Amino acid sequence: METSGTRTFSSRPQFASSEDEGMAQPYDHFMQPHSNPVVSYYFPKGVGNYHYGERHPMKPHRLTLTNSLVIGYGLHKKIDHFFNPRAATQEELEQYHDHDYIDFLARLIPGSPNIREAVERFNFGEDCPLFDGLFDFCSQYTGASLMGARKISQGTTDIAINWSGGLHHAKRGEASGFCYVNDAVIAILEMLRFHPRVLYIDIDIHHGDGVELAFWNTNRVMTVSFHKYNGDFFPGTGKLEDDGGGLGKHFCLNIPLQDGIDDESYVTLFKSVMEPTITAFQPSSIVLQCGADSLGCDRLGAFNLSISAHGECVRYIKAFNLPLLVVGGGGYTVRNVSRCWTYETSLLVGAQIPEQLPHTPYDAFFAPDHALHPKIVGKVDNQNTRASLERIRVTIREKLRYLNGAPSVQMSEIPPELGAWLEDEYERKNEDGDEEQTRTDGRPSGDVRRQDPRRRRNEFYDAERDGERNRDVPAPAMTRRSARGRGRASRGRSRNVSGGNTRGDTGADGEIESIAEEDEESPPTPGPPARGRRGGRGRRGKGRSSVAASSIQATPATESTPLPPPDANEVDV
Repeated sequence: METSGTRTFSSRPQFASSEDEGMAQPYDHFMQPHSNPVVSYYFPKGVGNYHYGERHPMKPHRLTLTNSLVIGYGLHKKIDHFFNPRAATQEELEQYHDHDYIDFLARLIPGSPNIREAVERFNFGEDCPLFDGLFDFCSQYTGASLMGARKISQGTTDIAINWSGGLHHAKRGEASGFCYVNDAVIAILEMLRFHPRVLYIDIDIHHGDGVELAFWNTNRVMTVSFHKYNGDFFPGTGKLEDDGGGLGKHFCLNIPLQDGIDDESYVTLFKSVMEPTITAFQPSSIVLQCGADSLGCDRLGAFNLSISAHGECVRYIKAFNLPLLVVGGGGYTVRNVSRCWTYETSLLVGAQIPEQLPHTPYDAFFAPDHALHPKIVGKVDNQNTRASLERIRVTIREKLRYLNGAPSVQMSEIPPELGAWLEDEYERKNEDGDEEQTRTDGRPSGDVRRQDPRRRRNEFYDAERDGERNRDVPAPAMTRRSARGRGRASRGRSRNVSGGNTRGDTGADGEIESIAEEDEESPPTPGPPARGRRGGRGRRGKGRSSVAASSIQATPATESTPLPPPDANEVDV
């Protein structure tokens, strides 16, 4: 919104301009308003060569089929940037996940006799087996999503596509539902460094529980999930009544559906939910998870959606012209998954492709029709009534009323990368200060001399020393810790003019008491502000990296209060 010519964070797609901070600028100011969106495509080399197991429904080979069709149709010529992204580092994976969990994945040797305890602890098993190259697989698909998020944040791309990502069930410290590392959460955390609000949309047939749980208590990320729910279907979460907690109350929207929903019902409901959601939340960017197990005839799904209807949801979100990260997800009939994601790639680049599939080394997968849109609907009866869908639509609109406008974002914290550097600098300056304990008048800090009290006639005194102005006592040297975390002496009225020893103590009411002691050595300079529990790798600041160091709130180490431990799967944003 804009009032009186003032722009607020609610009206800005990104945090305050970095132009005033002397930072490098994104390239979006070179783009013409009428130009086509810049599309980047991410395919980690070899990501389709991993194997969950002979009878496991998850087949990474579907990524190879998809990429072959994209190139066969010539869509790579219409894509602005075609990347083979680097794998994510262990440190980047730990931006959300626990160190112990990621460290186990990195050191894993399948078949080792000493991993039974870890297998139970981290929820490995039939759904999430341990296989050769597991850590490399997770690093590759997460690196692609992370690179796409960074390109969007830098303004060098408008639409980023990573079909290898979207593994939305993984929790902070365990695997779940064929998913080991939650690349969607890590990508959103990266985008939150520059974008005030991110909207996550999930059209996988399974509830996006991992992403919802990670951002359950924040209003900076809204999660919207369209999924099957009957209490028994995996993961068993995503009721209509579930809508977040704390600051995130009403920022989690769940649309539970029943078996057999058809194209018209699904697309109509999708548009009637997403239009008011985007209008109310005003996201700065969108992450769209396009799990293809919501298609008809899926090995694990039970919907009646065609490839055209699934693609219509993607086309509709693209039409809002917001920065968009598109990731894959579920999908267990590989020939239909690759067709679907190829078709949606054509929609995202704005190209029309023929119905007949191009010749590729994998033609046998698409026999006998070799068609882009095979008949895959009508196999399951539609158990969603008009009344039940209308009730969902009305309930969602009622929830959106509680949003009361898009939440604004205060830039009060610094992203970890810069924050850690500033803290180190602060500690180094304090150490240097300890070695130079001299005053501006040249006397050592321990040289206490009596001063003429008439020179301090207008001095400010605490209540304890009030009325003692006319006594021949050392001046009550007032020192004040800067609220900006720099530890400098106050420049106000109570300036230390005697050069005597001072000790600044913080009382319970926040006021600073100062006592001058005669003929005693000065105590050591107080340490850096207590950091309490650092939020780990998964905590992100609300501002961008250009925020001044003065925005860090300082608290004396003697008064630090340990923070309560966060929820095991939530992140602070």
